[in-house]
Amino acid sequence: MNNHEIKISFDEYDHLTDLNEADRALCLEATKALEKSHSPYSKFRVGAALRLQSGRIIYGSNQENVAYPSGLCAERVALFHWGANHSDDPIESIAITAHTDDFKISQPITPCGSCLQVMAEYEKKQEQKMRILLFCEDGPIWAVEGSESFLPFLFFEDRLAH
Repeated sequence: MNNHEIKISFDEYDHLTDLNEADRALCLEATKALEKSHSPYSKFRVGAALRLQSGRIIYGSNQENVAYPSGLCAERVALFHWGANHSDDPIESIAITAHTDDFKISQPITPCGSCLQVMAEYEKKQEQKMRILLFCEDGPIWAVEGSESFLPFLFFEDRLAH
């Protein structure tokens, strides 16, 4: 028998003002993305912003549909837009935030497993990790280098790519 241990590492900041200028600006862009959320059913808005190597910002927001599960998460809206339109311009960072009027969100919201899998695939495609910034209105900011910290057993089967 072999015993294996998995550790994750992330940085936690108390306030957006504690971030460097580029990370703080990207978080503010993710907040702007909340405005385009279509979430009339859950009333739980999620915004995402990608910063590409060129400096371009790509936005995503959650898009719900009355025919569940036809909607899509903010992260995948932004990531699929990148994949379809800008895949030659690597993603450096993604910032993700959420808001609802129904209750106070006091901890960052983490991406779902499907979004993490897409992040991982795009990291592999571009051959570099992306910085992931998770934050909420009045809570801490979590900064992680690469998706594998959230989903250490990612699904990859290299033989499918041939």
